[in-house]
Amino acid sequence: MAAAAAAAAPALSLAEAAPVTAVLAPGPTPSRTFRRRSWVAAICRPALKCHHSRPLTAVAAAAAAAAAAGDSTSAGVFHGECFVVGDNIDTDQIIPAEHLTLVPSKPDEYRKLGSFAFVGLPTAAYPTPFVAPGEETTRYAVIIGGANFGCGSSREHAPVALGAAGARAVVAEGYARIFFRNSVATGEVYPLELADTGAWKECKTGDVVTVELDNCVMINHTSGKQYKLKPIGDAGPVIEAGGIFAYARKTGMIASKSA
Repeated sequence: MAAAAAAAAPALSLAEAAPVTAVLAPGPTPSRTFRRRSWVAAICRPALKCHHSRPLTAVAAAAAAAAAAGDSTSAGVFHGECFVVGDNIDTDQIIPAEHLTLVPSKPDEYRKLGSFAFVGLPTAAYPTPFVAPGEETTRYAVIIGGANFGCGSSREHAPVALGAAGARAVVAEGYARIFFRNSVATGEVYPLELADTGAWKECKTGDVVTVELDNCVMINHTSGKQYKLKPIGDAGPVIEAGGIFAYARKTGMIASKSA
């Protein structure tokens, strides 16, 4: 695993690494980690806030139209079928240790990593596979989970595997802090937190859902229910940029690759 991580990570000088290290320093809780960063104020980057500039019905209609056109993600709107899991889904269930030799920076191994996403789940409890046998990508754009999602050992491969499989967001009641940080640092998936509990018990795998970042809402079109989400905050722009290194280069915190 160490060799894989070393091969995937870009080399930085001590001067370049300092601001990145400051961004990834541990915070009090996952949902507040990035909202309290002094570097955010320094670069004057506004936080993503919830607003209702458009009716939710219009949002859902736009998402459905995008999905019909073959595009499940558009302007912070994620639409598609959901994959539902319960509480305490650990990183070994997301991507077992035997697959950590795969190097995400290599395109073929990145795709292969996605094909192994969630293979550690017990088939008795989860008879429907996240990625169908023989496929490299999943049909599920959104993952819905319970409390303490991403607990267990620290491995960046966990959010990378989900992103490589094609998932765009995880909507859970709560996260292990290291999974939340790794999701933001890699930019692979949006780790969105539910404002209330119980969604994973009410939603079923295969339900069609829309996640709308601006309105902080998840709509289950199959059941007709809506679920309020907590704002992603200043982690949003980092994920949108493609991860912490891409964001740091984009904002001038470290030199760009072309410099």
